[in-house]
Order: sequence, then structure tokens, then C-alpha cells
Amino acid sequence: MIDLKFLRENPEIVRESQRTRGEDPGLVDALLEADASRRAAVLTGDNLRAEQKAFGKKVGQATPEERPALLEGSKELAAKVKEAEATQHAAQAALDAAHRAISNIVQDGAPAGGEDDYIVLEHVGEIPTFDFEPKDHLELGESLKLIDMERGAKVSGSRFYFMTGYGALLQLGLLQLAAQKAVANGFTMMIPPVLVRPEIMAGTGFLGAHADEIYHLEEDDLYLVGTSEVPMAGYHSGEILELNEGPKRYAGWSSCFRREAGSYGKDTRGIIRVHQFDKVEMFTYCRPEDADAEHQRLLGWERDMLDAMEIPYRVIDVAGGDLGSSAARKFDCEAWVPTQQAYRELTSTSNCTTFQARRLGVRYRDENGKPQTAATLNGTLATTRWIVSILENHQQADGTVRVPAALVPFVGTDVLC
Repeated sequence: MIDLKFLRENPEIVRESQRTRGEDPGLVDALLEADASRRAAVLTGDNLRAEQKAFGKKVGQATPEERPALLEGSKELAAKVKEAEATQHAAQAALDAAHRAISNIVQDGAPAGGEDDYIVLEHVGEIPTFDFEPKDHLELGESLKLIDMERGAKVSGSRFYFMTGYGALLQLGLLQLAAQKAVANGFTMMIPPVLVRPEIMAGTGFLGAHADEIYHLEEDDLYLVGTSEVPMAGYHSGEILELNEGPKRYAGWSSCFRREAGSYGKDTRGIIRVHQFDKVEMFTYCRPEDADAEHQRLLGWERDMLDAMEIPYRVIDVAGGDLGSSAARKFDCEAWVPTQQAYRELTSTSNCTTFQARRLGVRYRDENGKPQTAATLNGTLATTRWIVSILENHQQADGTVRVPAALVPFVGTDVLC
């Protein structure tokens, strides 16, 4: 959630953020009205409770003759207090709903617009040229017995798959390398739960516009995570952290699950857009004033990992309308996919400022010992989708695929054949 104090003092900034996202700026006025109504209800309730307390003392000091009339007045006042408390509860519920309806405030500098309005910040690496007709990742994966989509569909349905043989080793090696790099950079490695409670999923901002992407187990009222960002954001919920010595950094290795609702007919071939995949995700808690610098560090660690894959990629500044509700700024790294003649997203890193931590009650103590809301950030360090670009960019004329040098120790061979 956004900071209500900031909203009261800067409503036009929040309206402009809503416009940048392509969302309704009228929600700002609805929240301001709900905030005013709740504060008025609290004031009325406090005044009535003070009056009731004073009246109680008066009843206690009354003579026997005065007491019956005063007791009748006390009953009337108690009824008013009860009614005021009901009004206050309703006003609080309305405020909470209006508060959660507004996405995080987009940072200055982020481009406005939607999915196609990103700004390219940099291109890295040379796009490969082939003196043969390149195969796509699925054709390569099937011919080299790395990927089995047919049996994945037989066992689990469409958009499921088996990673087999060296394909499994390639994925494990990719994630293991990411884990090693994370630990070397000061992250605490985690294997988190992949089922979370509703309040944790809601706290991270994933039960808004994209709730239909999430698998929900109704009988248990638990959600399957689409990223280990979710359980790691909930890891310190309701806690006060010690951040005087710098950010707390975690790296979560987990399977991730997404329904991919509304994407029928889009990227259905191969393992680009699937229902289950593995990922190593970086997650940071820090002071709000340190968040921008930490965001650049996360991007740098992503780029270091991509460089180790020896694949061409570009870095983009994602437009406001393509940000998740919790992100104030997001940078993506997109790798070149030769058979599509296009760049495809491999990593995202988001600065969520205090939006998630405010929902989840994650705080830290400032230099005066006073609790303040922390900032949270996240970033992808490796995921199954990377195999698409690795296979296509490193394929050779004889149908084999060269393994990036950084992955050879994990895969056990330098050529997949």
C-alpha cells in the first residue's frame, strides 16, 4: 500500500502515477474521501467514549434520587457509542479497500504507456549469424532428448514438460550457478514453501488485476506461488528488522506455478510460457533511502549471470502500464531468440519501495530507534526459460549445442549432442 501521509500531502503526484500506469486517477479521490470519513468516524467515536467515561463518573457520584434518570441516559449514550463503533469499523473497511485499490507510485523517470512503450537502455553482445537454417529451442530440445513436451502433456496437460538427460542437468547447472553467485554476493540461500496463505499472497500485491494467473487450492485456502518473491516477502512479515549494517538479502530457489490465463495462442510452443518452471529469485529488505542503489546492484548481478551464458541481450526500462501493482520501477533483461528474431524477457528486477512491506508489516528501526516501514526489491537470477536462448544462440551446424563455459562443470560436457 502507498503511504497515506504522502497521499494527503501530494495527491496530484499519485494521480499522475495512476495516469502513467493507465489506471483510474479517480481512485485517488475515492481514497482521500475514505480516509477523511474514517478519521471523522474515529473522532466521533473518541468523543462519545470520552463522554461516556465522564458520564459514568457522574452516575457514580449521583444521589439515589438522581441515579434512575442518569442510568437511562447512560444506556442511550452506550447505544450511541456502539453505533459509532460500527460506523468506525465500516469506515475502516472502506478505507482498506480503497487503499488496496491503488498501485504503487511510479518513480520519476519511468516511461509512461503500456507493454510496447519501454525504453531500451543498452544492448549487450553480438547477435549471432548462422550459415545454416537455425532450429528453434524445441526442435533442438527434442532432437537432443533434452525436452519432452509430448509426455509432459500426457501426464499433466498442455504447457507441461519433462526436462530429460542433459536438459535436466542444464537446468540444474544454471540454477546451481545462480545460487553460487548469490551466496558469493552476500545472499542467504533459501528453499522456501511454494504454498502460501492468502494474507501473504495479498500482501505482495499479487491478488489484484492478475489474480487469475494464480493457482488456488480452495479446500486448503492456500496459493501456489508464481515466484519465490512471495514467501520471501512474507518471511519477515510482522517483524522489526535490524538494517543498520545494510540490506538483508535472500535468494530463493523454488518451483513456480502460473496459470497463464489469457495467453492462449501466445508462446504455446516449447518452454517459453509454461505452467511450471524453476527459478532462483533475489529478494532484498532495505531502508527506503537505499532502495534505488540496491535496485542497480540487483540489475548488475542479473547482468553478470547473463554474461556468463554468453548470449546477447538488452536492458529495458519498463513502462508504467506494464509494471506490476507493487513495483515503482522495473528493469528487464531480454535475451535474443534467433528463430523469433526478437528479444524475450529473461530477468526482471523491481523496486517495490515500501508498498509490500507496509501491507506485510515489515519495519526497521531508524537512527532514533523509531520503527519505520522497510523497502523491498526483487530480481530474477536464473529460470528455466533461459534454456530457450542458450540452445538457440549456441546451436551449431551439425545440430549440436555448445554449452556455455560457466555451465560445463555442472553439465559434464561442453557440447550437447
